[in-house]
Amino acid sequence: MRILHTADLHLKGYEDERWEALEELIEVGRKEKINLLVISGDLFDTEVEVEKLRPHLRSIFSDNDFKILIIPGNHDKGAYTKGMYWGEDVTVLTYLYEPFELETVRVWGMPFENIEGREMVQKIRTLEDRLIPDKTNILLYHGELVDSYFAREDFGEEGEGRYMPVKLSYFEGLNLQYILGGHFHSRYNVWEVEKGKYFVYPGSPVSVTKKETGQRKANIFEIGEPPQEYLLDTLHFEEVTLKLDPFDPRHPLDILENYLKNLHPKAQVLLTVSGYLHGEKLGMGEEELVEKVRKLASGKIAGENYQFRDISRIWEDDLFKKFLETLEKEGVEEEEKKHLSDLVLQAIMEHSCNE
Repeated sequence: MRILHTADLHLKGYEDERWEALEELIEVGRKEKINLLVISGDLFDTEVEVEKLRPHLRSIFSDNDFKILIIPGNHDKGAYTKGMYWGEDVTVLTYLYEPFELETVRVWGMPFENIEGREMVQKIRTLEDRLIPDKTNILLYHGELVDSYFAREDFGEEGEGRYMPVKLSYFEGLNLQYILGGHFHSRYNVWEVEKGKYFVYPGSPVSVTKKETGQRKANIFEIGEPPQEYLLDTLHFEEVTLKLDPFDPRHPLDILENYLKNLHPKAQVLLTVSGYLHGEKLGMGEEELVEKVRKLASGKIAGENYQFRDISRIWEDDLFKKFLETLEKEGVEEEEKKHLSDLVLQAIMEHSCNE
């Protein structure tokens, strides 16, 4: 059996970037001939979006030759009212002790609750006698794995509270082959709980915030095999730093253009321009460079941060020229030459600012 695992789409509207990510996942499911698509919480950003999107979801969730399982997350825990119809192939697991069964697999769903500590441990351990080995047991879970350090932003735009935290040790000795998690947005992660038993966060399949950088992924695997990351063609943010180097013979706009050519078509750039501009050499000032950068990256910039300085006057300073001549005479290697020149330029700039 083949399973595709995702979480944290945080749907808000129809036919926006997040909806397109869901369509991409459905297409991946068809292409990879999966048997089961599981969504481990936060399909919706808030419960408000449910009714306007549910008719469209019924359509996209139908006639795919695979089943779809969903658990509520902390953002949409009240979205799944009993009796709601999501489509013939969709099951929402809202009660831990009523698993979904398909062929050789039994899937248990642990919807989000405001519990932690001993109460959380006890909840998980109540499954022990139910996890009989006649089938492969899988648990869907939405919350925080606290074994590894994560920053708050790794979980999206959440508050400072804890979200149903667990440790890998909570699952030791249980007949669970896979714990398929949700809530962690930043990146794909896998931990081996015990030999051949895995805890997986797929990361968000679309960049929900600008802190979620890099091409997005899903988790795909055959029962009995380790989880595998699957690259998605969805909206994501890429951090790009254009460091202006007066020693580099290449034009900085050529460097940026070359990078943009190789950028994923769905990527949006979080651009930082730093370093030192030799405006006289390039024939443009700071303002013109910013204009040209914006024009070159038009439609691709999602955020910009300009930290560079024009050093034309310093570059033509007699003292700095003598310093460069000395480096040349001493035969200093190019990398070291750049490093020393950067230090001198920083010192001169700071001195100029303090005068």
